[in-house]
Amino acid sequence: MIIKRLPYGAIPEDFAAELRGLTVNAVTGNLDSGDRLEIEGPFTGETVGWVGRGTAGEVDEAFRRARVAQPIWARTSYRERGKILLRFHDLVLRHRELIMDMVQLETGKSRDSAYEELMHTAMTARYYGHQVGKILRPTRRRGVIPFFTRSTEHHLPKGVIGQIAPWNYPLTLGISDSLPGIAAGNALVAKPDSATPFTSLLAFSLLFEAGLPRNVVQLVTGPGRVVGNAIAETCDYLMFTGSTATGKHLGEIAGRRLIGYSAELGGKNPLIVTEHAEVDKIVDGVVTGCFANSGQLCVSIERIYAHTRVYDEFVEKFARATSSLKMGAGFDWSVTMGSLSGASQIATVQKYVDDAVDKGATVVTGGRARPDLGPYFYEPTVLTDVSDDVMLKREEVFGPVVYVERVSSHSEAVDKANDTDYGLNAAVWGPSEEANEVASRLYSGTVNVNDSYAAAFASVDGEMGGTRESGQGRRQGRYGMLKYTENQNITEQRVIPIRGPKFLTPRPYAAVMSTLLSVGKKTGILR
Repeated sequence: MIIKRLPYGAIPEDFAAELRGLTVNAVTGNLDSGDRLEIEGPFTGETVGWVGRGTAGEVDEAFRRARVAQPIWARTSYRERGKILLRFHDLVLRHRELIMDMVQLETGKSRDSAYEELMHTAMTARYYGHQVGKILRPTRRRGVIPFFTRSTEHHLPKGVIGQIAPWNYPLTLGISDSLPGIAAGNALVAKPDSATPFTSLLAFSLLFEAGLPRNVVQLVTGPGRVVGNAIAETCDYLMFTGSTATGKHLGEIAGRRLIGYSAELGGKNPLIVTEHAEVDKIVDGVVTGCFANSGQLCVSIERIYAHTRVYDEFVEKFARATSSLKMGAGFDWSVTMGSLSGASQIATVQKYVDDAVDKGATVVTGGRARPDLGPYFYEPTVLTDVSDDVMLKREEVFGPVVYVERVSSHSEAVDKANDTDYGLNAAVWGPSEEANEVASRLYSGTVNVNDSYAAAFASVDGEMGGTRESGQGRRQGRYGMLKYTENQNITEQRVIPIRGPKFLTPRPYAAVMSTLLSVGKKTGILR
């Protein structure tokens, strides 16, 4: 693959064609039909490239190829699968400038937010590259009768997994969830988001360059209602990241088909500032937790509960730090907050802010679009005095908007933080012992202490995911790979049958076994 620096504002057509060639659409001829999806660059609002609009028939073709490739791939050793992931890790780091260019071009995010994706992708590849054999190796389990019964747990690949990826993190959510599934011996049919396909295609091109057999992964670009639904209707296991509404729809399909399903969905993530928090030390970290990726992050903070002892100081310094964020379009590292993803996103953010202001909320800083910077820029916004009937009080904004509320005690803060339909991520900032005590009372899939989301997200050995309407299943850690497998128990009975020797009739057999069970319990031989 040709690796080159992207010019600002466009993907070179020869490079775009090379990436489009990875999709099933290109092979089946759909790209020549004129039925295209044009990709908009949020920095300028201009078209930066195009991909084919996939069909259900092309999804069928993708699964046909994947099912041929999967049994062959499953016979590849754990060692070789791991080596491919480790080579991919090196390629991601080697081509980091190009990858970050592509991420920014398609999403409008800042350089440091693009690097977060790159770093997480590399760490995920490294982790599963080293751990695949340890996680999947056969494990001895206790047989019913020691020595005479030998039981072993194996992990078989599901077959062909389906993945539907979101637009907000097109690199890490476009491929990192796939890596453990592929390493577990599965094939993959994946749909990159229609707004950000080139980042995902670039990532998979590097995975092929690392040595993954080409037909193990099939990529189909196109709209979710066609390509996404077809994948859900055909795959052996489904991985989805996106909205709660879409997650429920896909969950209904998975439930009807009795296939496994993992989903990370929406969140209304709380942050608590404890009574003895040192505001000067925490404020910059809180700002990052709220406005990284322009707030377009499932685990981003959207509501803050500050103890009354530090509330006034916190609001003042938090607003000052927020207003000092440098917004802009570009590929350099000096910009600290980029654009929103598109017209619908900025309209949604404006709707939530207008509703809050109309119902009495105070805009402490921000609260307006910035068309002077680009078509989809919106200032990082801090609100106070938010009443209970405001939409953003309970609904996910998914943008650079956060409200701060005064609480009189940690118990009140915990009650308010837990009063939600979601449960994806939470954060507590303050002295270690105090913050950890508060954190232990929060009902959330991940809780960060003196960080807002990155500490848990980057700890790839730990599982993460949501409670309530924030999803089901987990990504990362051992479960992040084992979910893509079927547990198989192979048990061998040796020397004498489990029903006893032939000369022992049922009644004395029952007496002997009952005695053995009692002795085994008392002595600890049978547990």
